[in-house]
Amino acid sequence: MSALADTYADQFHACSIKTEHAAEVQAAAERIRVHRQRYAAVAAHFPGMPWWVPGILHSLECGLSFHQHLHNGDPLSARTVQVPKGRPKTGAPPFTWEESARDALICDGLDQITDWSPGAALVAFENYNGTGYRRRGVPSPYLWSFTDQYRCGKYVADGRYDPLAVSRQCGCAALLKHLF
Repeated sequence: MSALADTYADQFHACSIKTEHAAEVQAAAERIRVHRQRYAAVAAHFPGMPWWVPGILHSLECGLSFHQHLHNGDPLSARTVQVPKGRPKTGAPPFTWEESARDALICDGLDQITDWSPGAALVAFENYNGTGYRRRGVPSPYLWSFTDQYRCGKYVADGRYDPLAVSRQCGCAALLKHLF
């Protein structure tokens, strides 16, 4: 495991879900569990990938809508227009959620990951979303929102960081805590 994965593992084990967000985290985790079979069917294409990987990404990228690309939340009726643009590269729209999800996981290299321990998973999720927060030395809300590891600071648009903005979305670590 990398040093960053070790650090994230320590943070994950030490962190707690903020009391004021506990009900939201529980509700999001339950919504993910409802579709466990669907996530497991996608993850089954990638040996060793747990069912909760596409589930957590689905929550963060699409608000659990099965009408959006797992890549970035764009509608499945066309190829993606946001980064990454033009995905999936093969097939014809409209895409099924499953075919788009498989493409998203391959596009971002998650199909190559074999270590899905909490620290390694959090590194993979951060890489999937982008490492801009890491470069700024601030906790990524994509990972840590709704936990005691995150206070504020958020990209409010592509390339536009606001140090006072607060994420209103449940982060990966909070979902992992509840799903585990």
